[in-house]
Amino acid sequence: MEPTELEAMELERTASVAGYIYKSLRVILDYGIGMTQARKTQVLTLTALAVAFAAAVARKQLASSAPAQPSSPQDAIYAMLEASRAGDVRRYLANYGGQMRASLDQSVRESGEERFSRYLKESNAAIKGVVLSEPQPVSTRESQVRVEYVYEDRNEAETLFLETDGSSWKITRVDATDRVKTLVPYGTPVQ
Repeated sequence: MEPTELEAMELERTASVAGYIYKSLRVILDYGIGMTQARKTQVLTLTALAVAFAAAVARKQLASSAPAQPSSPQDAIYAMLEASRAGDVRRYLANYGGQMRASLDQSVRESGEERFSRYLKESNAAIKGVVLSEPQPVSTRESQVRVEYVYEDRNEAETLFLETDGSSWKITRVDATDRVKTLVPYGTPVQ
């Protein structure tokens, strides 16, 4: 993933500060009276480690402050499933767009956030696994992904349609769910 302009500027500034600190310490150590070469090496090494640690912490804070946007249709689907399992209504809704988002918002208003959260958790409790197909482009802004939910006694498949605004993907439509008969139920011991 390419760094944003802000991230690139932050990294450049961090590198500049680190370089300045190193040069300053080098000058101080060159004129250090009574310091052996081994002691100078220790001080430089510790300083370099401290600067590297500070840069890593700054980069992590910068990365965690920006909300992660789904970079592919599958990322949006996995984010939706994760939010659903956790019962996180706001994160769940953030993965939807268009008329589908409006319908879900209406459902949350009618049932209440707590009840909708319980519904999300309960509806995902029986799911044993999920299989996603590769996204199939429908247009330049839309893709479809076949999602198969694996239950203990059956599989269910549906096609999700997702649209992008250039930076993130949102689920905008779901085709009817098809029940797929399983020949061997989930969890059957292999002999």
